[in-house]
Amino acid sequence: MSDWCNSDIGEAVYRSLDAIKNLRIRVSLKRVTTTASLSQQLQQQVLSQHDGGVIELVPLTSQAQPGDNEEDVVIGWQEKLFSQYEMELFQNETACQSPLDRQYHKEVTALTKTKGRQNRRIFTYTDYDRYTNCHSLQQLQGSDLLNTAKTKPTFLAERMATVRHRRQDRRTMDSSFPKSKIINWEPSDEFKRNSHEVNNVMQTMHVMGDLGPPGRLGQKENEFLLFTVKTDGNGTIIVKPDFNKGKEPYRIATTGTNKEIWHLTIENVSATMKSEEKEREQHLYKDLYVRHREFPNSLVGQDFEMPPPGVLRYLMNGEIVSAKGFEYDNLYVHFIMELPNNWSSLPMQSQSGVTHTSRTKSIGKDNVAYFCYPFTFEVFFMSEKESEESGPQWPVLYFKVLSQDSWQRYRTEGYGYLLFPSTPGKHILTCHTWRPLQTGTVSALRRFFIGGSPELEDLSYVRIPGHFKGERLSRFGFCTESSGSVKFNLHCIQQSRAFVDSTSARRRRQNAFDQAQGFNHHDTLLSTMEAFQRARRKMQEVRESLPIDFIASVSQIQI
Repeated sequence: MSDWCNSDIGEAVYRSLDAIKNLRIRVSLKRVTTTASLSQQLQQQVLSQHDGGVIELVPLTSQAQPGDNEEDVVIGWQEKLFSQYEMELFQNETACQSPLDRQYHKEVTALTKTKGRQNRRIFTYTDYDRYTNCHSLQQLQGSDLLNTAKTKPTFLAERMATVRHRRQDRRTMDSSFPKSKIINWEPSDEFKRNSHEVNNVMQTMHVMGDLGPPGRLGQKENEFLLFTVKTDGNGTIIVKPDFNKGKEPYRIATTGTNKEIWHLTIENVSATMKSEEKEREQHLYKDLYVRHREFPNSLVGQDFEMPPPGVLRYLMNGEIVSAKGFEYDNLYVHFIMELPNNWSSLPMQSQSGVTHTSRTKSIGKDNVAYFCYPFTFEVFFMSEKESEESGPQWPVLYFKVLSQDSWQRYRTEGYGYLLFPSTPGKHILTCHTWRPLQTGTVSALRRFFIGGSPELEDLSYVRIPGHFKGERLSRFGFCTESSGSVKFNLHCIQQSRAFVDSTSARRRRQNAFDQAQGFNHHDTLLSTMEAFQRARRKMQEVRESLPIDFIASVSQIQI
């Protein structure tokens, strides 16, 4: 019998954009045979017929009530179908303890009065029932779904079966153990059951089957798990086992004295969407996507911010990456920006900054101190007619590298400058530095023991001082010493209306060039046709001037 039955009991995962409440599952449960009843019937037939005649077998369905051997039910998501045990339990109002039990009491009472109960063997445990988890383990132990060998639960499964469900029977404030006792080194089993909770975000629904013999429905030992449906809030649906989808039914073999074989069929009978509804839903999704796309545009705006005419906006996002080759450790960098004439910045923008102190790390032969210090400068250039011929002077970033020891004494390690790049884009620059040098042994000892060194009063002296107006700048007699280098990463952006005008003018020139090129081709074609016509007329004139005898002789030679 198991050769033609479905043996694939793995779970299947589905994704659905539809609401889970629209899920409909058809469950068909059918008894195939019962070995105990069959053996008893055969024994009675043999004892009653001593003459050795033919034994007549009476079908089991003729002696059983409708629904005992076969049942077909359509179940919705979290639809509660009461078992015979629950019908008898919830009829007694004194057995109801929670609000859910009292609700079930009302539903059972209404079903009893109207006799509207349609199911007999198939029932459900919803996500709100308190004993959903414990039954999912116990019935796997008591039945063999699609397998004749008895499955043994793992240690973790046994422990998880005793953990209380998270949606019911939550621990209240009037707890039995004292609040001051935070850690319990020897917890009991009851303490574990009352204190531990499973934080499971998925909702579960178990479809059960009462596979007891006819007339003995409602016994807990005859309840068996048929299949499980789980879902979360993201549209994921897990069904274990999977829908049959036209395959053979699943086989359930019960245990105990009355070993019976049942066939289980699971089908998805959810109503499909009509073409009009699908189109309407697609239009709704398109409108939703359009609104999501237009929402950021509404926050940003449609008008692109442009500087005033004749103004160049220069934005620099820079980073002081590292410094290497300096004499002492614990380095930091102090930098300041200088703006030439016709340049300006925002009023609230700081034009200087100091990095954090970084210890050096030996990489090869160099001691490198990493800063990764970001900075941003936004400046504006206003062009003037007098300065158009000479061109704009770019801003300069002056910096000096200092070191600090454990006694909070600092030393100047080097001076350098960085000229703002004139082209936009990414630039990786390495700036070399130098420092003033005072000759003599005393200055070296002072620098080593008590710190301090010669410093520049004006950082612009590193390049050309801004207040210098002469033609020549002499530094004769000024002693310096080369020191380390500082690495910069710069990302520069330039914005101006002139760029847009030049682009449009270039496009206009390109279009004019294309048109002119097309006209040139047209003129060349016309000139070629005129030359061909002139050559043809000349050949006709020459032909007419020749004598007739000569033309006839030429024609005979060609033949």
